[in-house]
Amino acid sequence: MNPWQTHTSRIAYENPWIRVREDEVTRPDGGQGIYGVMEVRHPAVFVVPVTDDHEVVLVELFRYTTGQMSLEVPSGGSDGQDPLLAAKRELLEETGLEADEWERLGGMVALNGVCLAPEHIFLARGLHAAHDGARTNAEQEAEGITAVRRVPWSEVMGMVRDGAITDGETLAALLHAGIALGKIS
Repeated sequence: MNPWQTHTSRIAYENPWIRVREDEVTRPDGGQGIYGVMEVRHPAVFVVPVTDDHEVVLVELFRYTTGQMSLEVPSGGSDGQDPLLAAKRELLEETGLEADEWERLGGMVALNGVCLAPEHIFLARGLHAAHDGARTNAEQEAEGITAVRRVPWSEVMGMVRDGAITDGETLAALLHAGIALGKIS
């Protein structure tokens, strides 16, 4: 049962990637109010690439929204593409790698108090370098990726503990992967 009542809804802003909706609502306590919702136009994909040596491949990039460097798993919008195909594309663009084995680990919704942003999580194994390094470098530059790092699983967990990895979706994707790999119970 939905305890919220929506009376009117209007689009306050939209572009090809997001739409911001403003709803006039009655809250569960009976009070009236406005609720703003940011909708992502296409689900995002998050890839946890794991090497044969149990290293996680992470990308380091500058995030415009926070004004800080961030260490993350490869990710991006699906742009309306099948999520697995989008995951393969993002892994290639951001790391220059391809994977022989893919496993869908689950889904999540980012910032569900203010966003409608569905996301898919994939585990990628059997990693190998792709053939078109020039294209990958251009994609990395466009995204602001400054480094691709291979980090042993145990060190990744230490980076989470120490606050070196702060991206919420990366943390959730690593949790899913850790459970799937038997590293977290």
